[in-house]
Amino acid sequence: MSFFSNFQSDKCPGTISGNPLNGMCEKVCIQAQKIFDACIKQIQIENYSLTLTDNVPADPTYPLTFISARSTSSMGNITNLNVERLHDKPGCARVQATVSIPVEVLYTDANGVEGVAQSTISVSEDVLLFVPAPSIMPYKVTSEVSAVCAEGRFNPDTNTFSVNACLTVILKVAIDVEILVPSYGYCAIPPAQDYSQEVCAGFFELPLYPQGKSCSNK
Repeated sequence: MSFFSNFQSDKCPGTISGNPLNGMCEKVCIQAQKIFDACIKQIQIENYSLTLTDNVPADPTYPLTFISARSTSSMGNITNLNVERLHDKPGCARVQATVSIPVEVLYTDANGVEGVAQSTISVSEDVLLFVPAPSIMPYKVTSEVSAVCAEGRFNPDTNTFSVNACLTVILKVAIDVEILVPSYGYCAIPPAQDYSQEVCAGFFELPLYPQGKSCSNK
């Protein structure tokens, strides 16, 4: 079983039915990341040059043939961060940053041997976000990313790939906080249900003998 597979309990997450105050028993202090603001940008870039590192197997035979490339982590690396508060828009700031997305590149070399290498796609962000007022606990700007490259060609002069990529970048302004929330108490954890393909189910459901009319019923 799991929370959402026929586990009947008022101590598990799910849709609230009836009065939401029923069962509420305490106010709980939890440690969480409070998101003050966030924005998403989805872009398509063309002819982006991917420099390959950490080839496996090492020392492939050039030229290489591109297969695909996609991000290996949902967390982007932020550098060159600059936050400029706007006096004419209280609470808002111009946030500039370079977001780097780690990607894994699949290819075949001149001998038809499949290989994999690491690379990075970097994009510049220049957006408006709400930034909280100064406090003892500092805010941080984080990024969540995704990238996929379906098309690419090898550049023999530089041993790189030129790719067309689809990117998603989410920027967030967050602070790690202790926050007070209403609680229904601890969750009731259901027992695990082992996965089974039931390979014999169809066979065992067959009748013992075939159904049909006997000769005497003609």
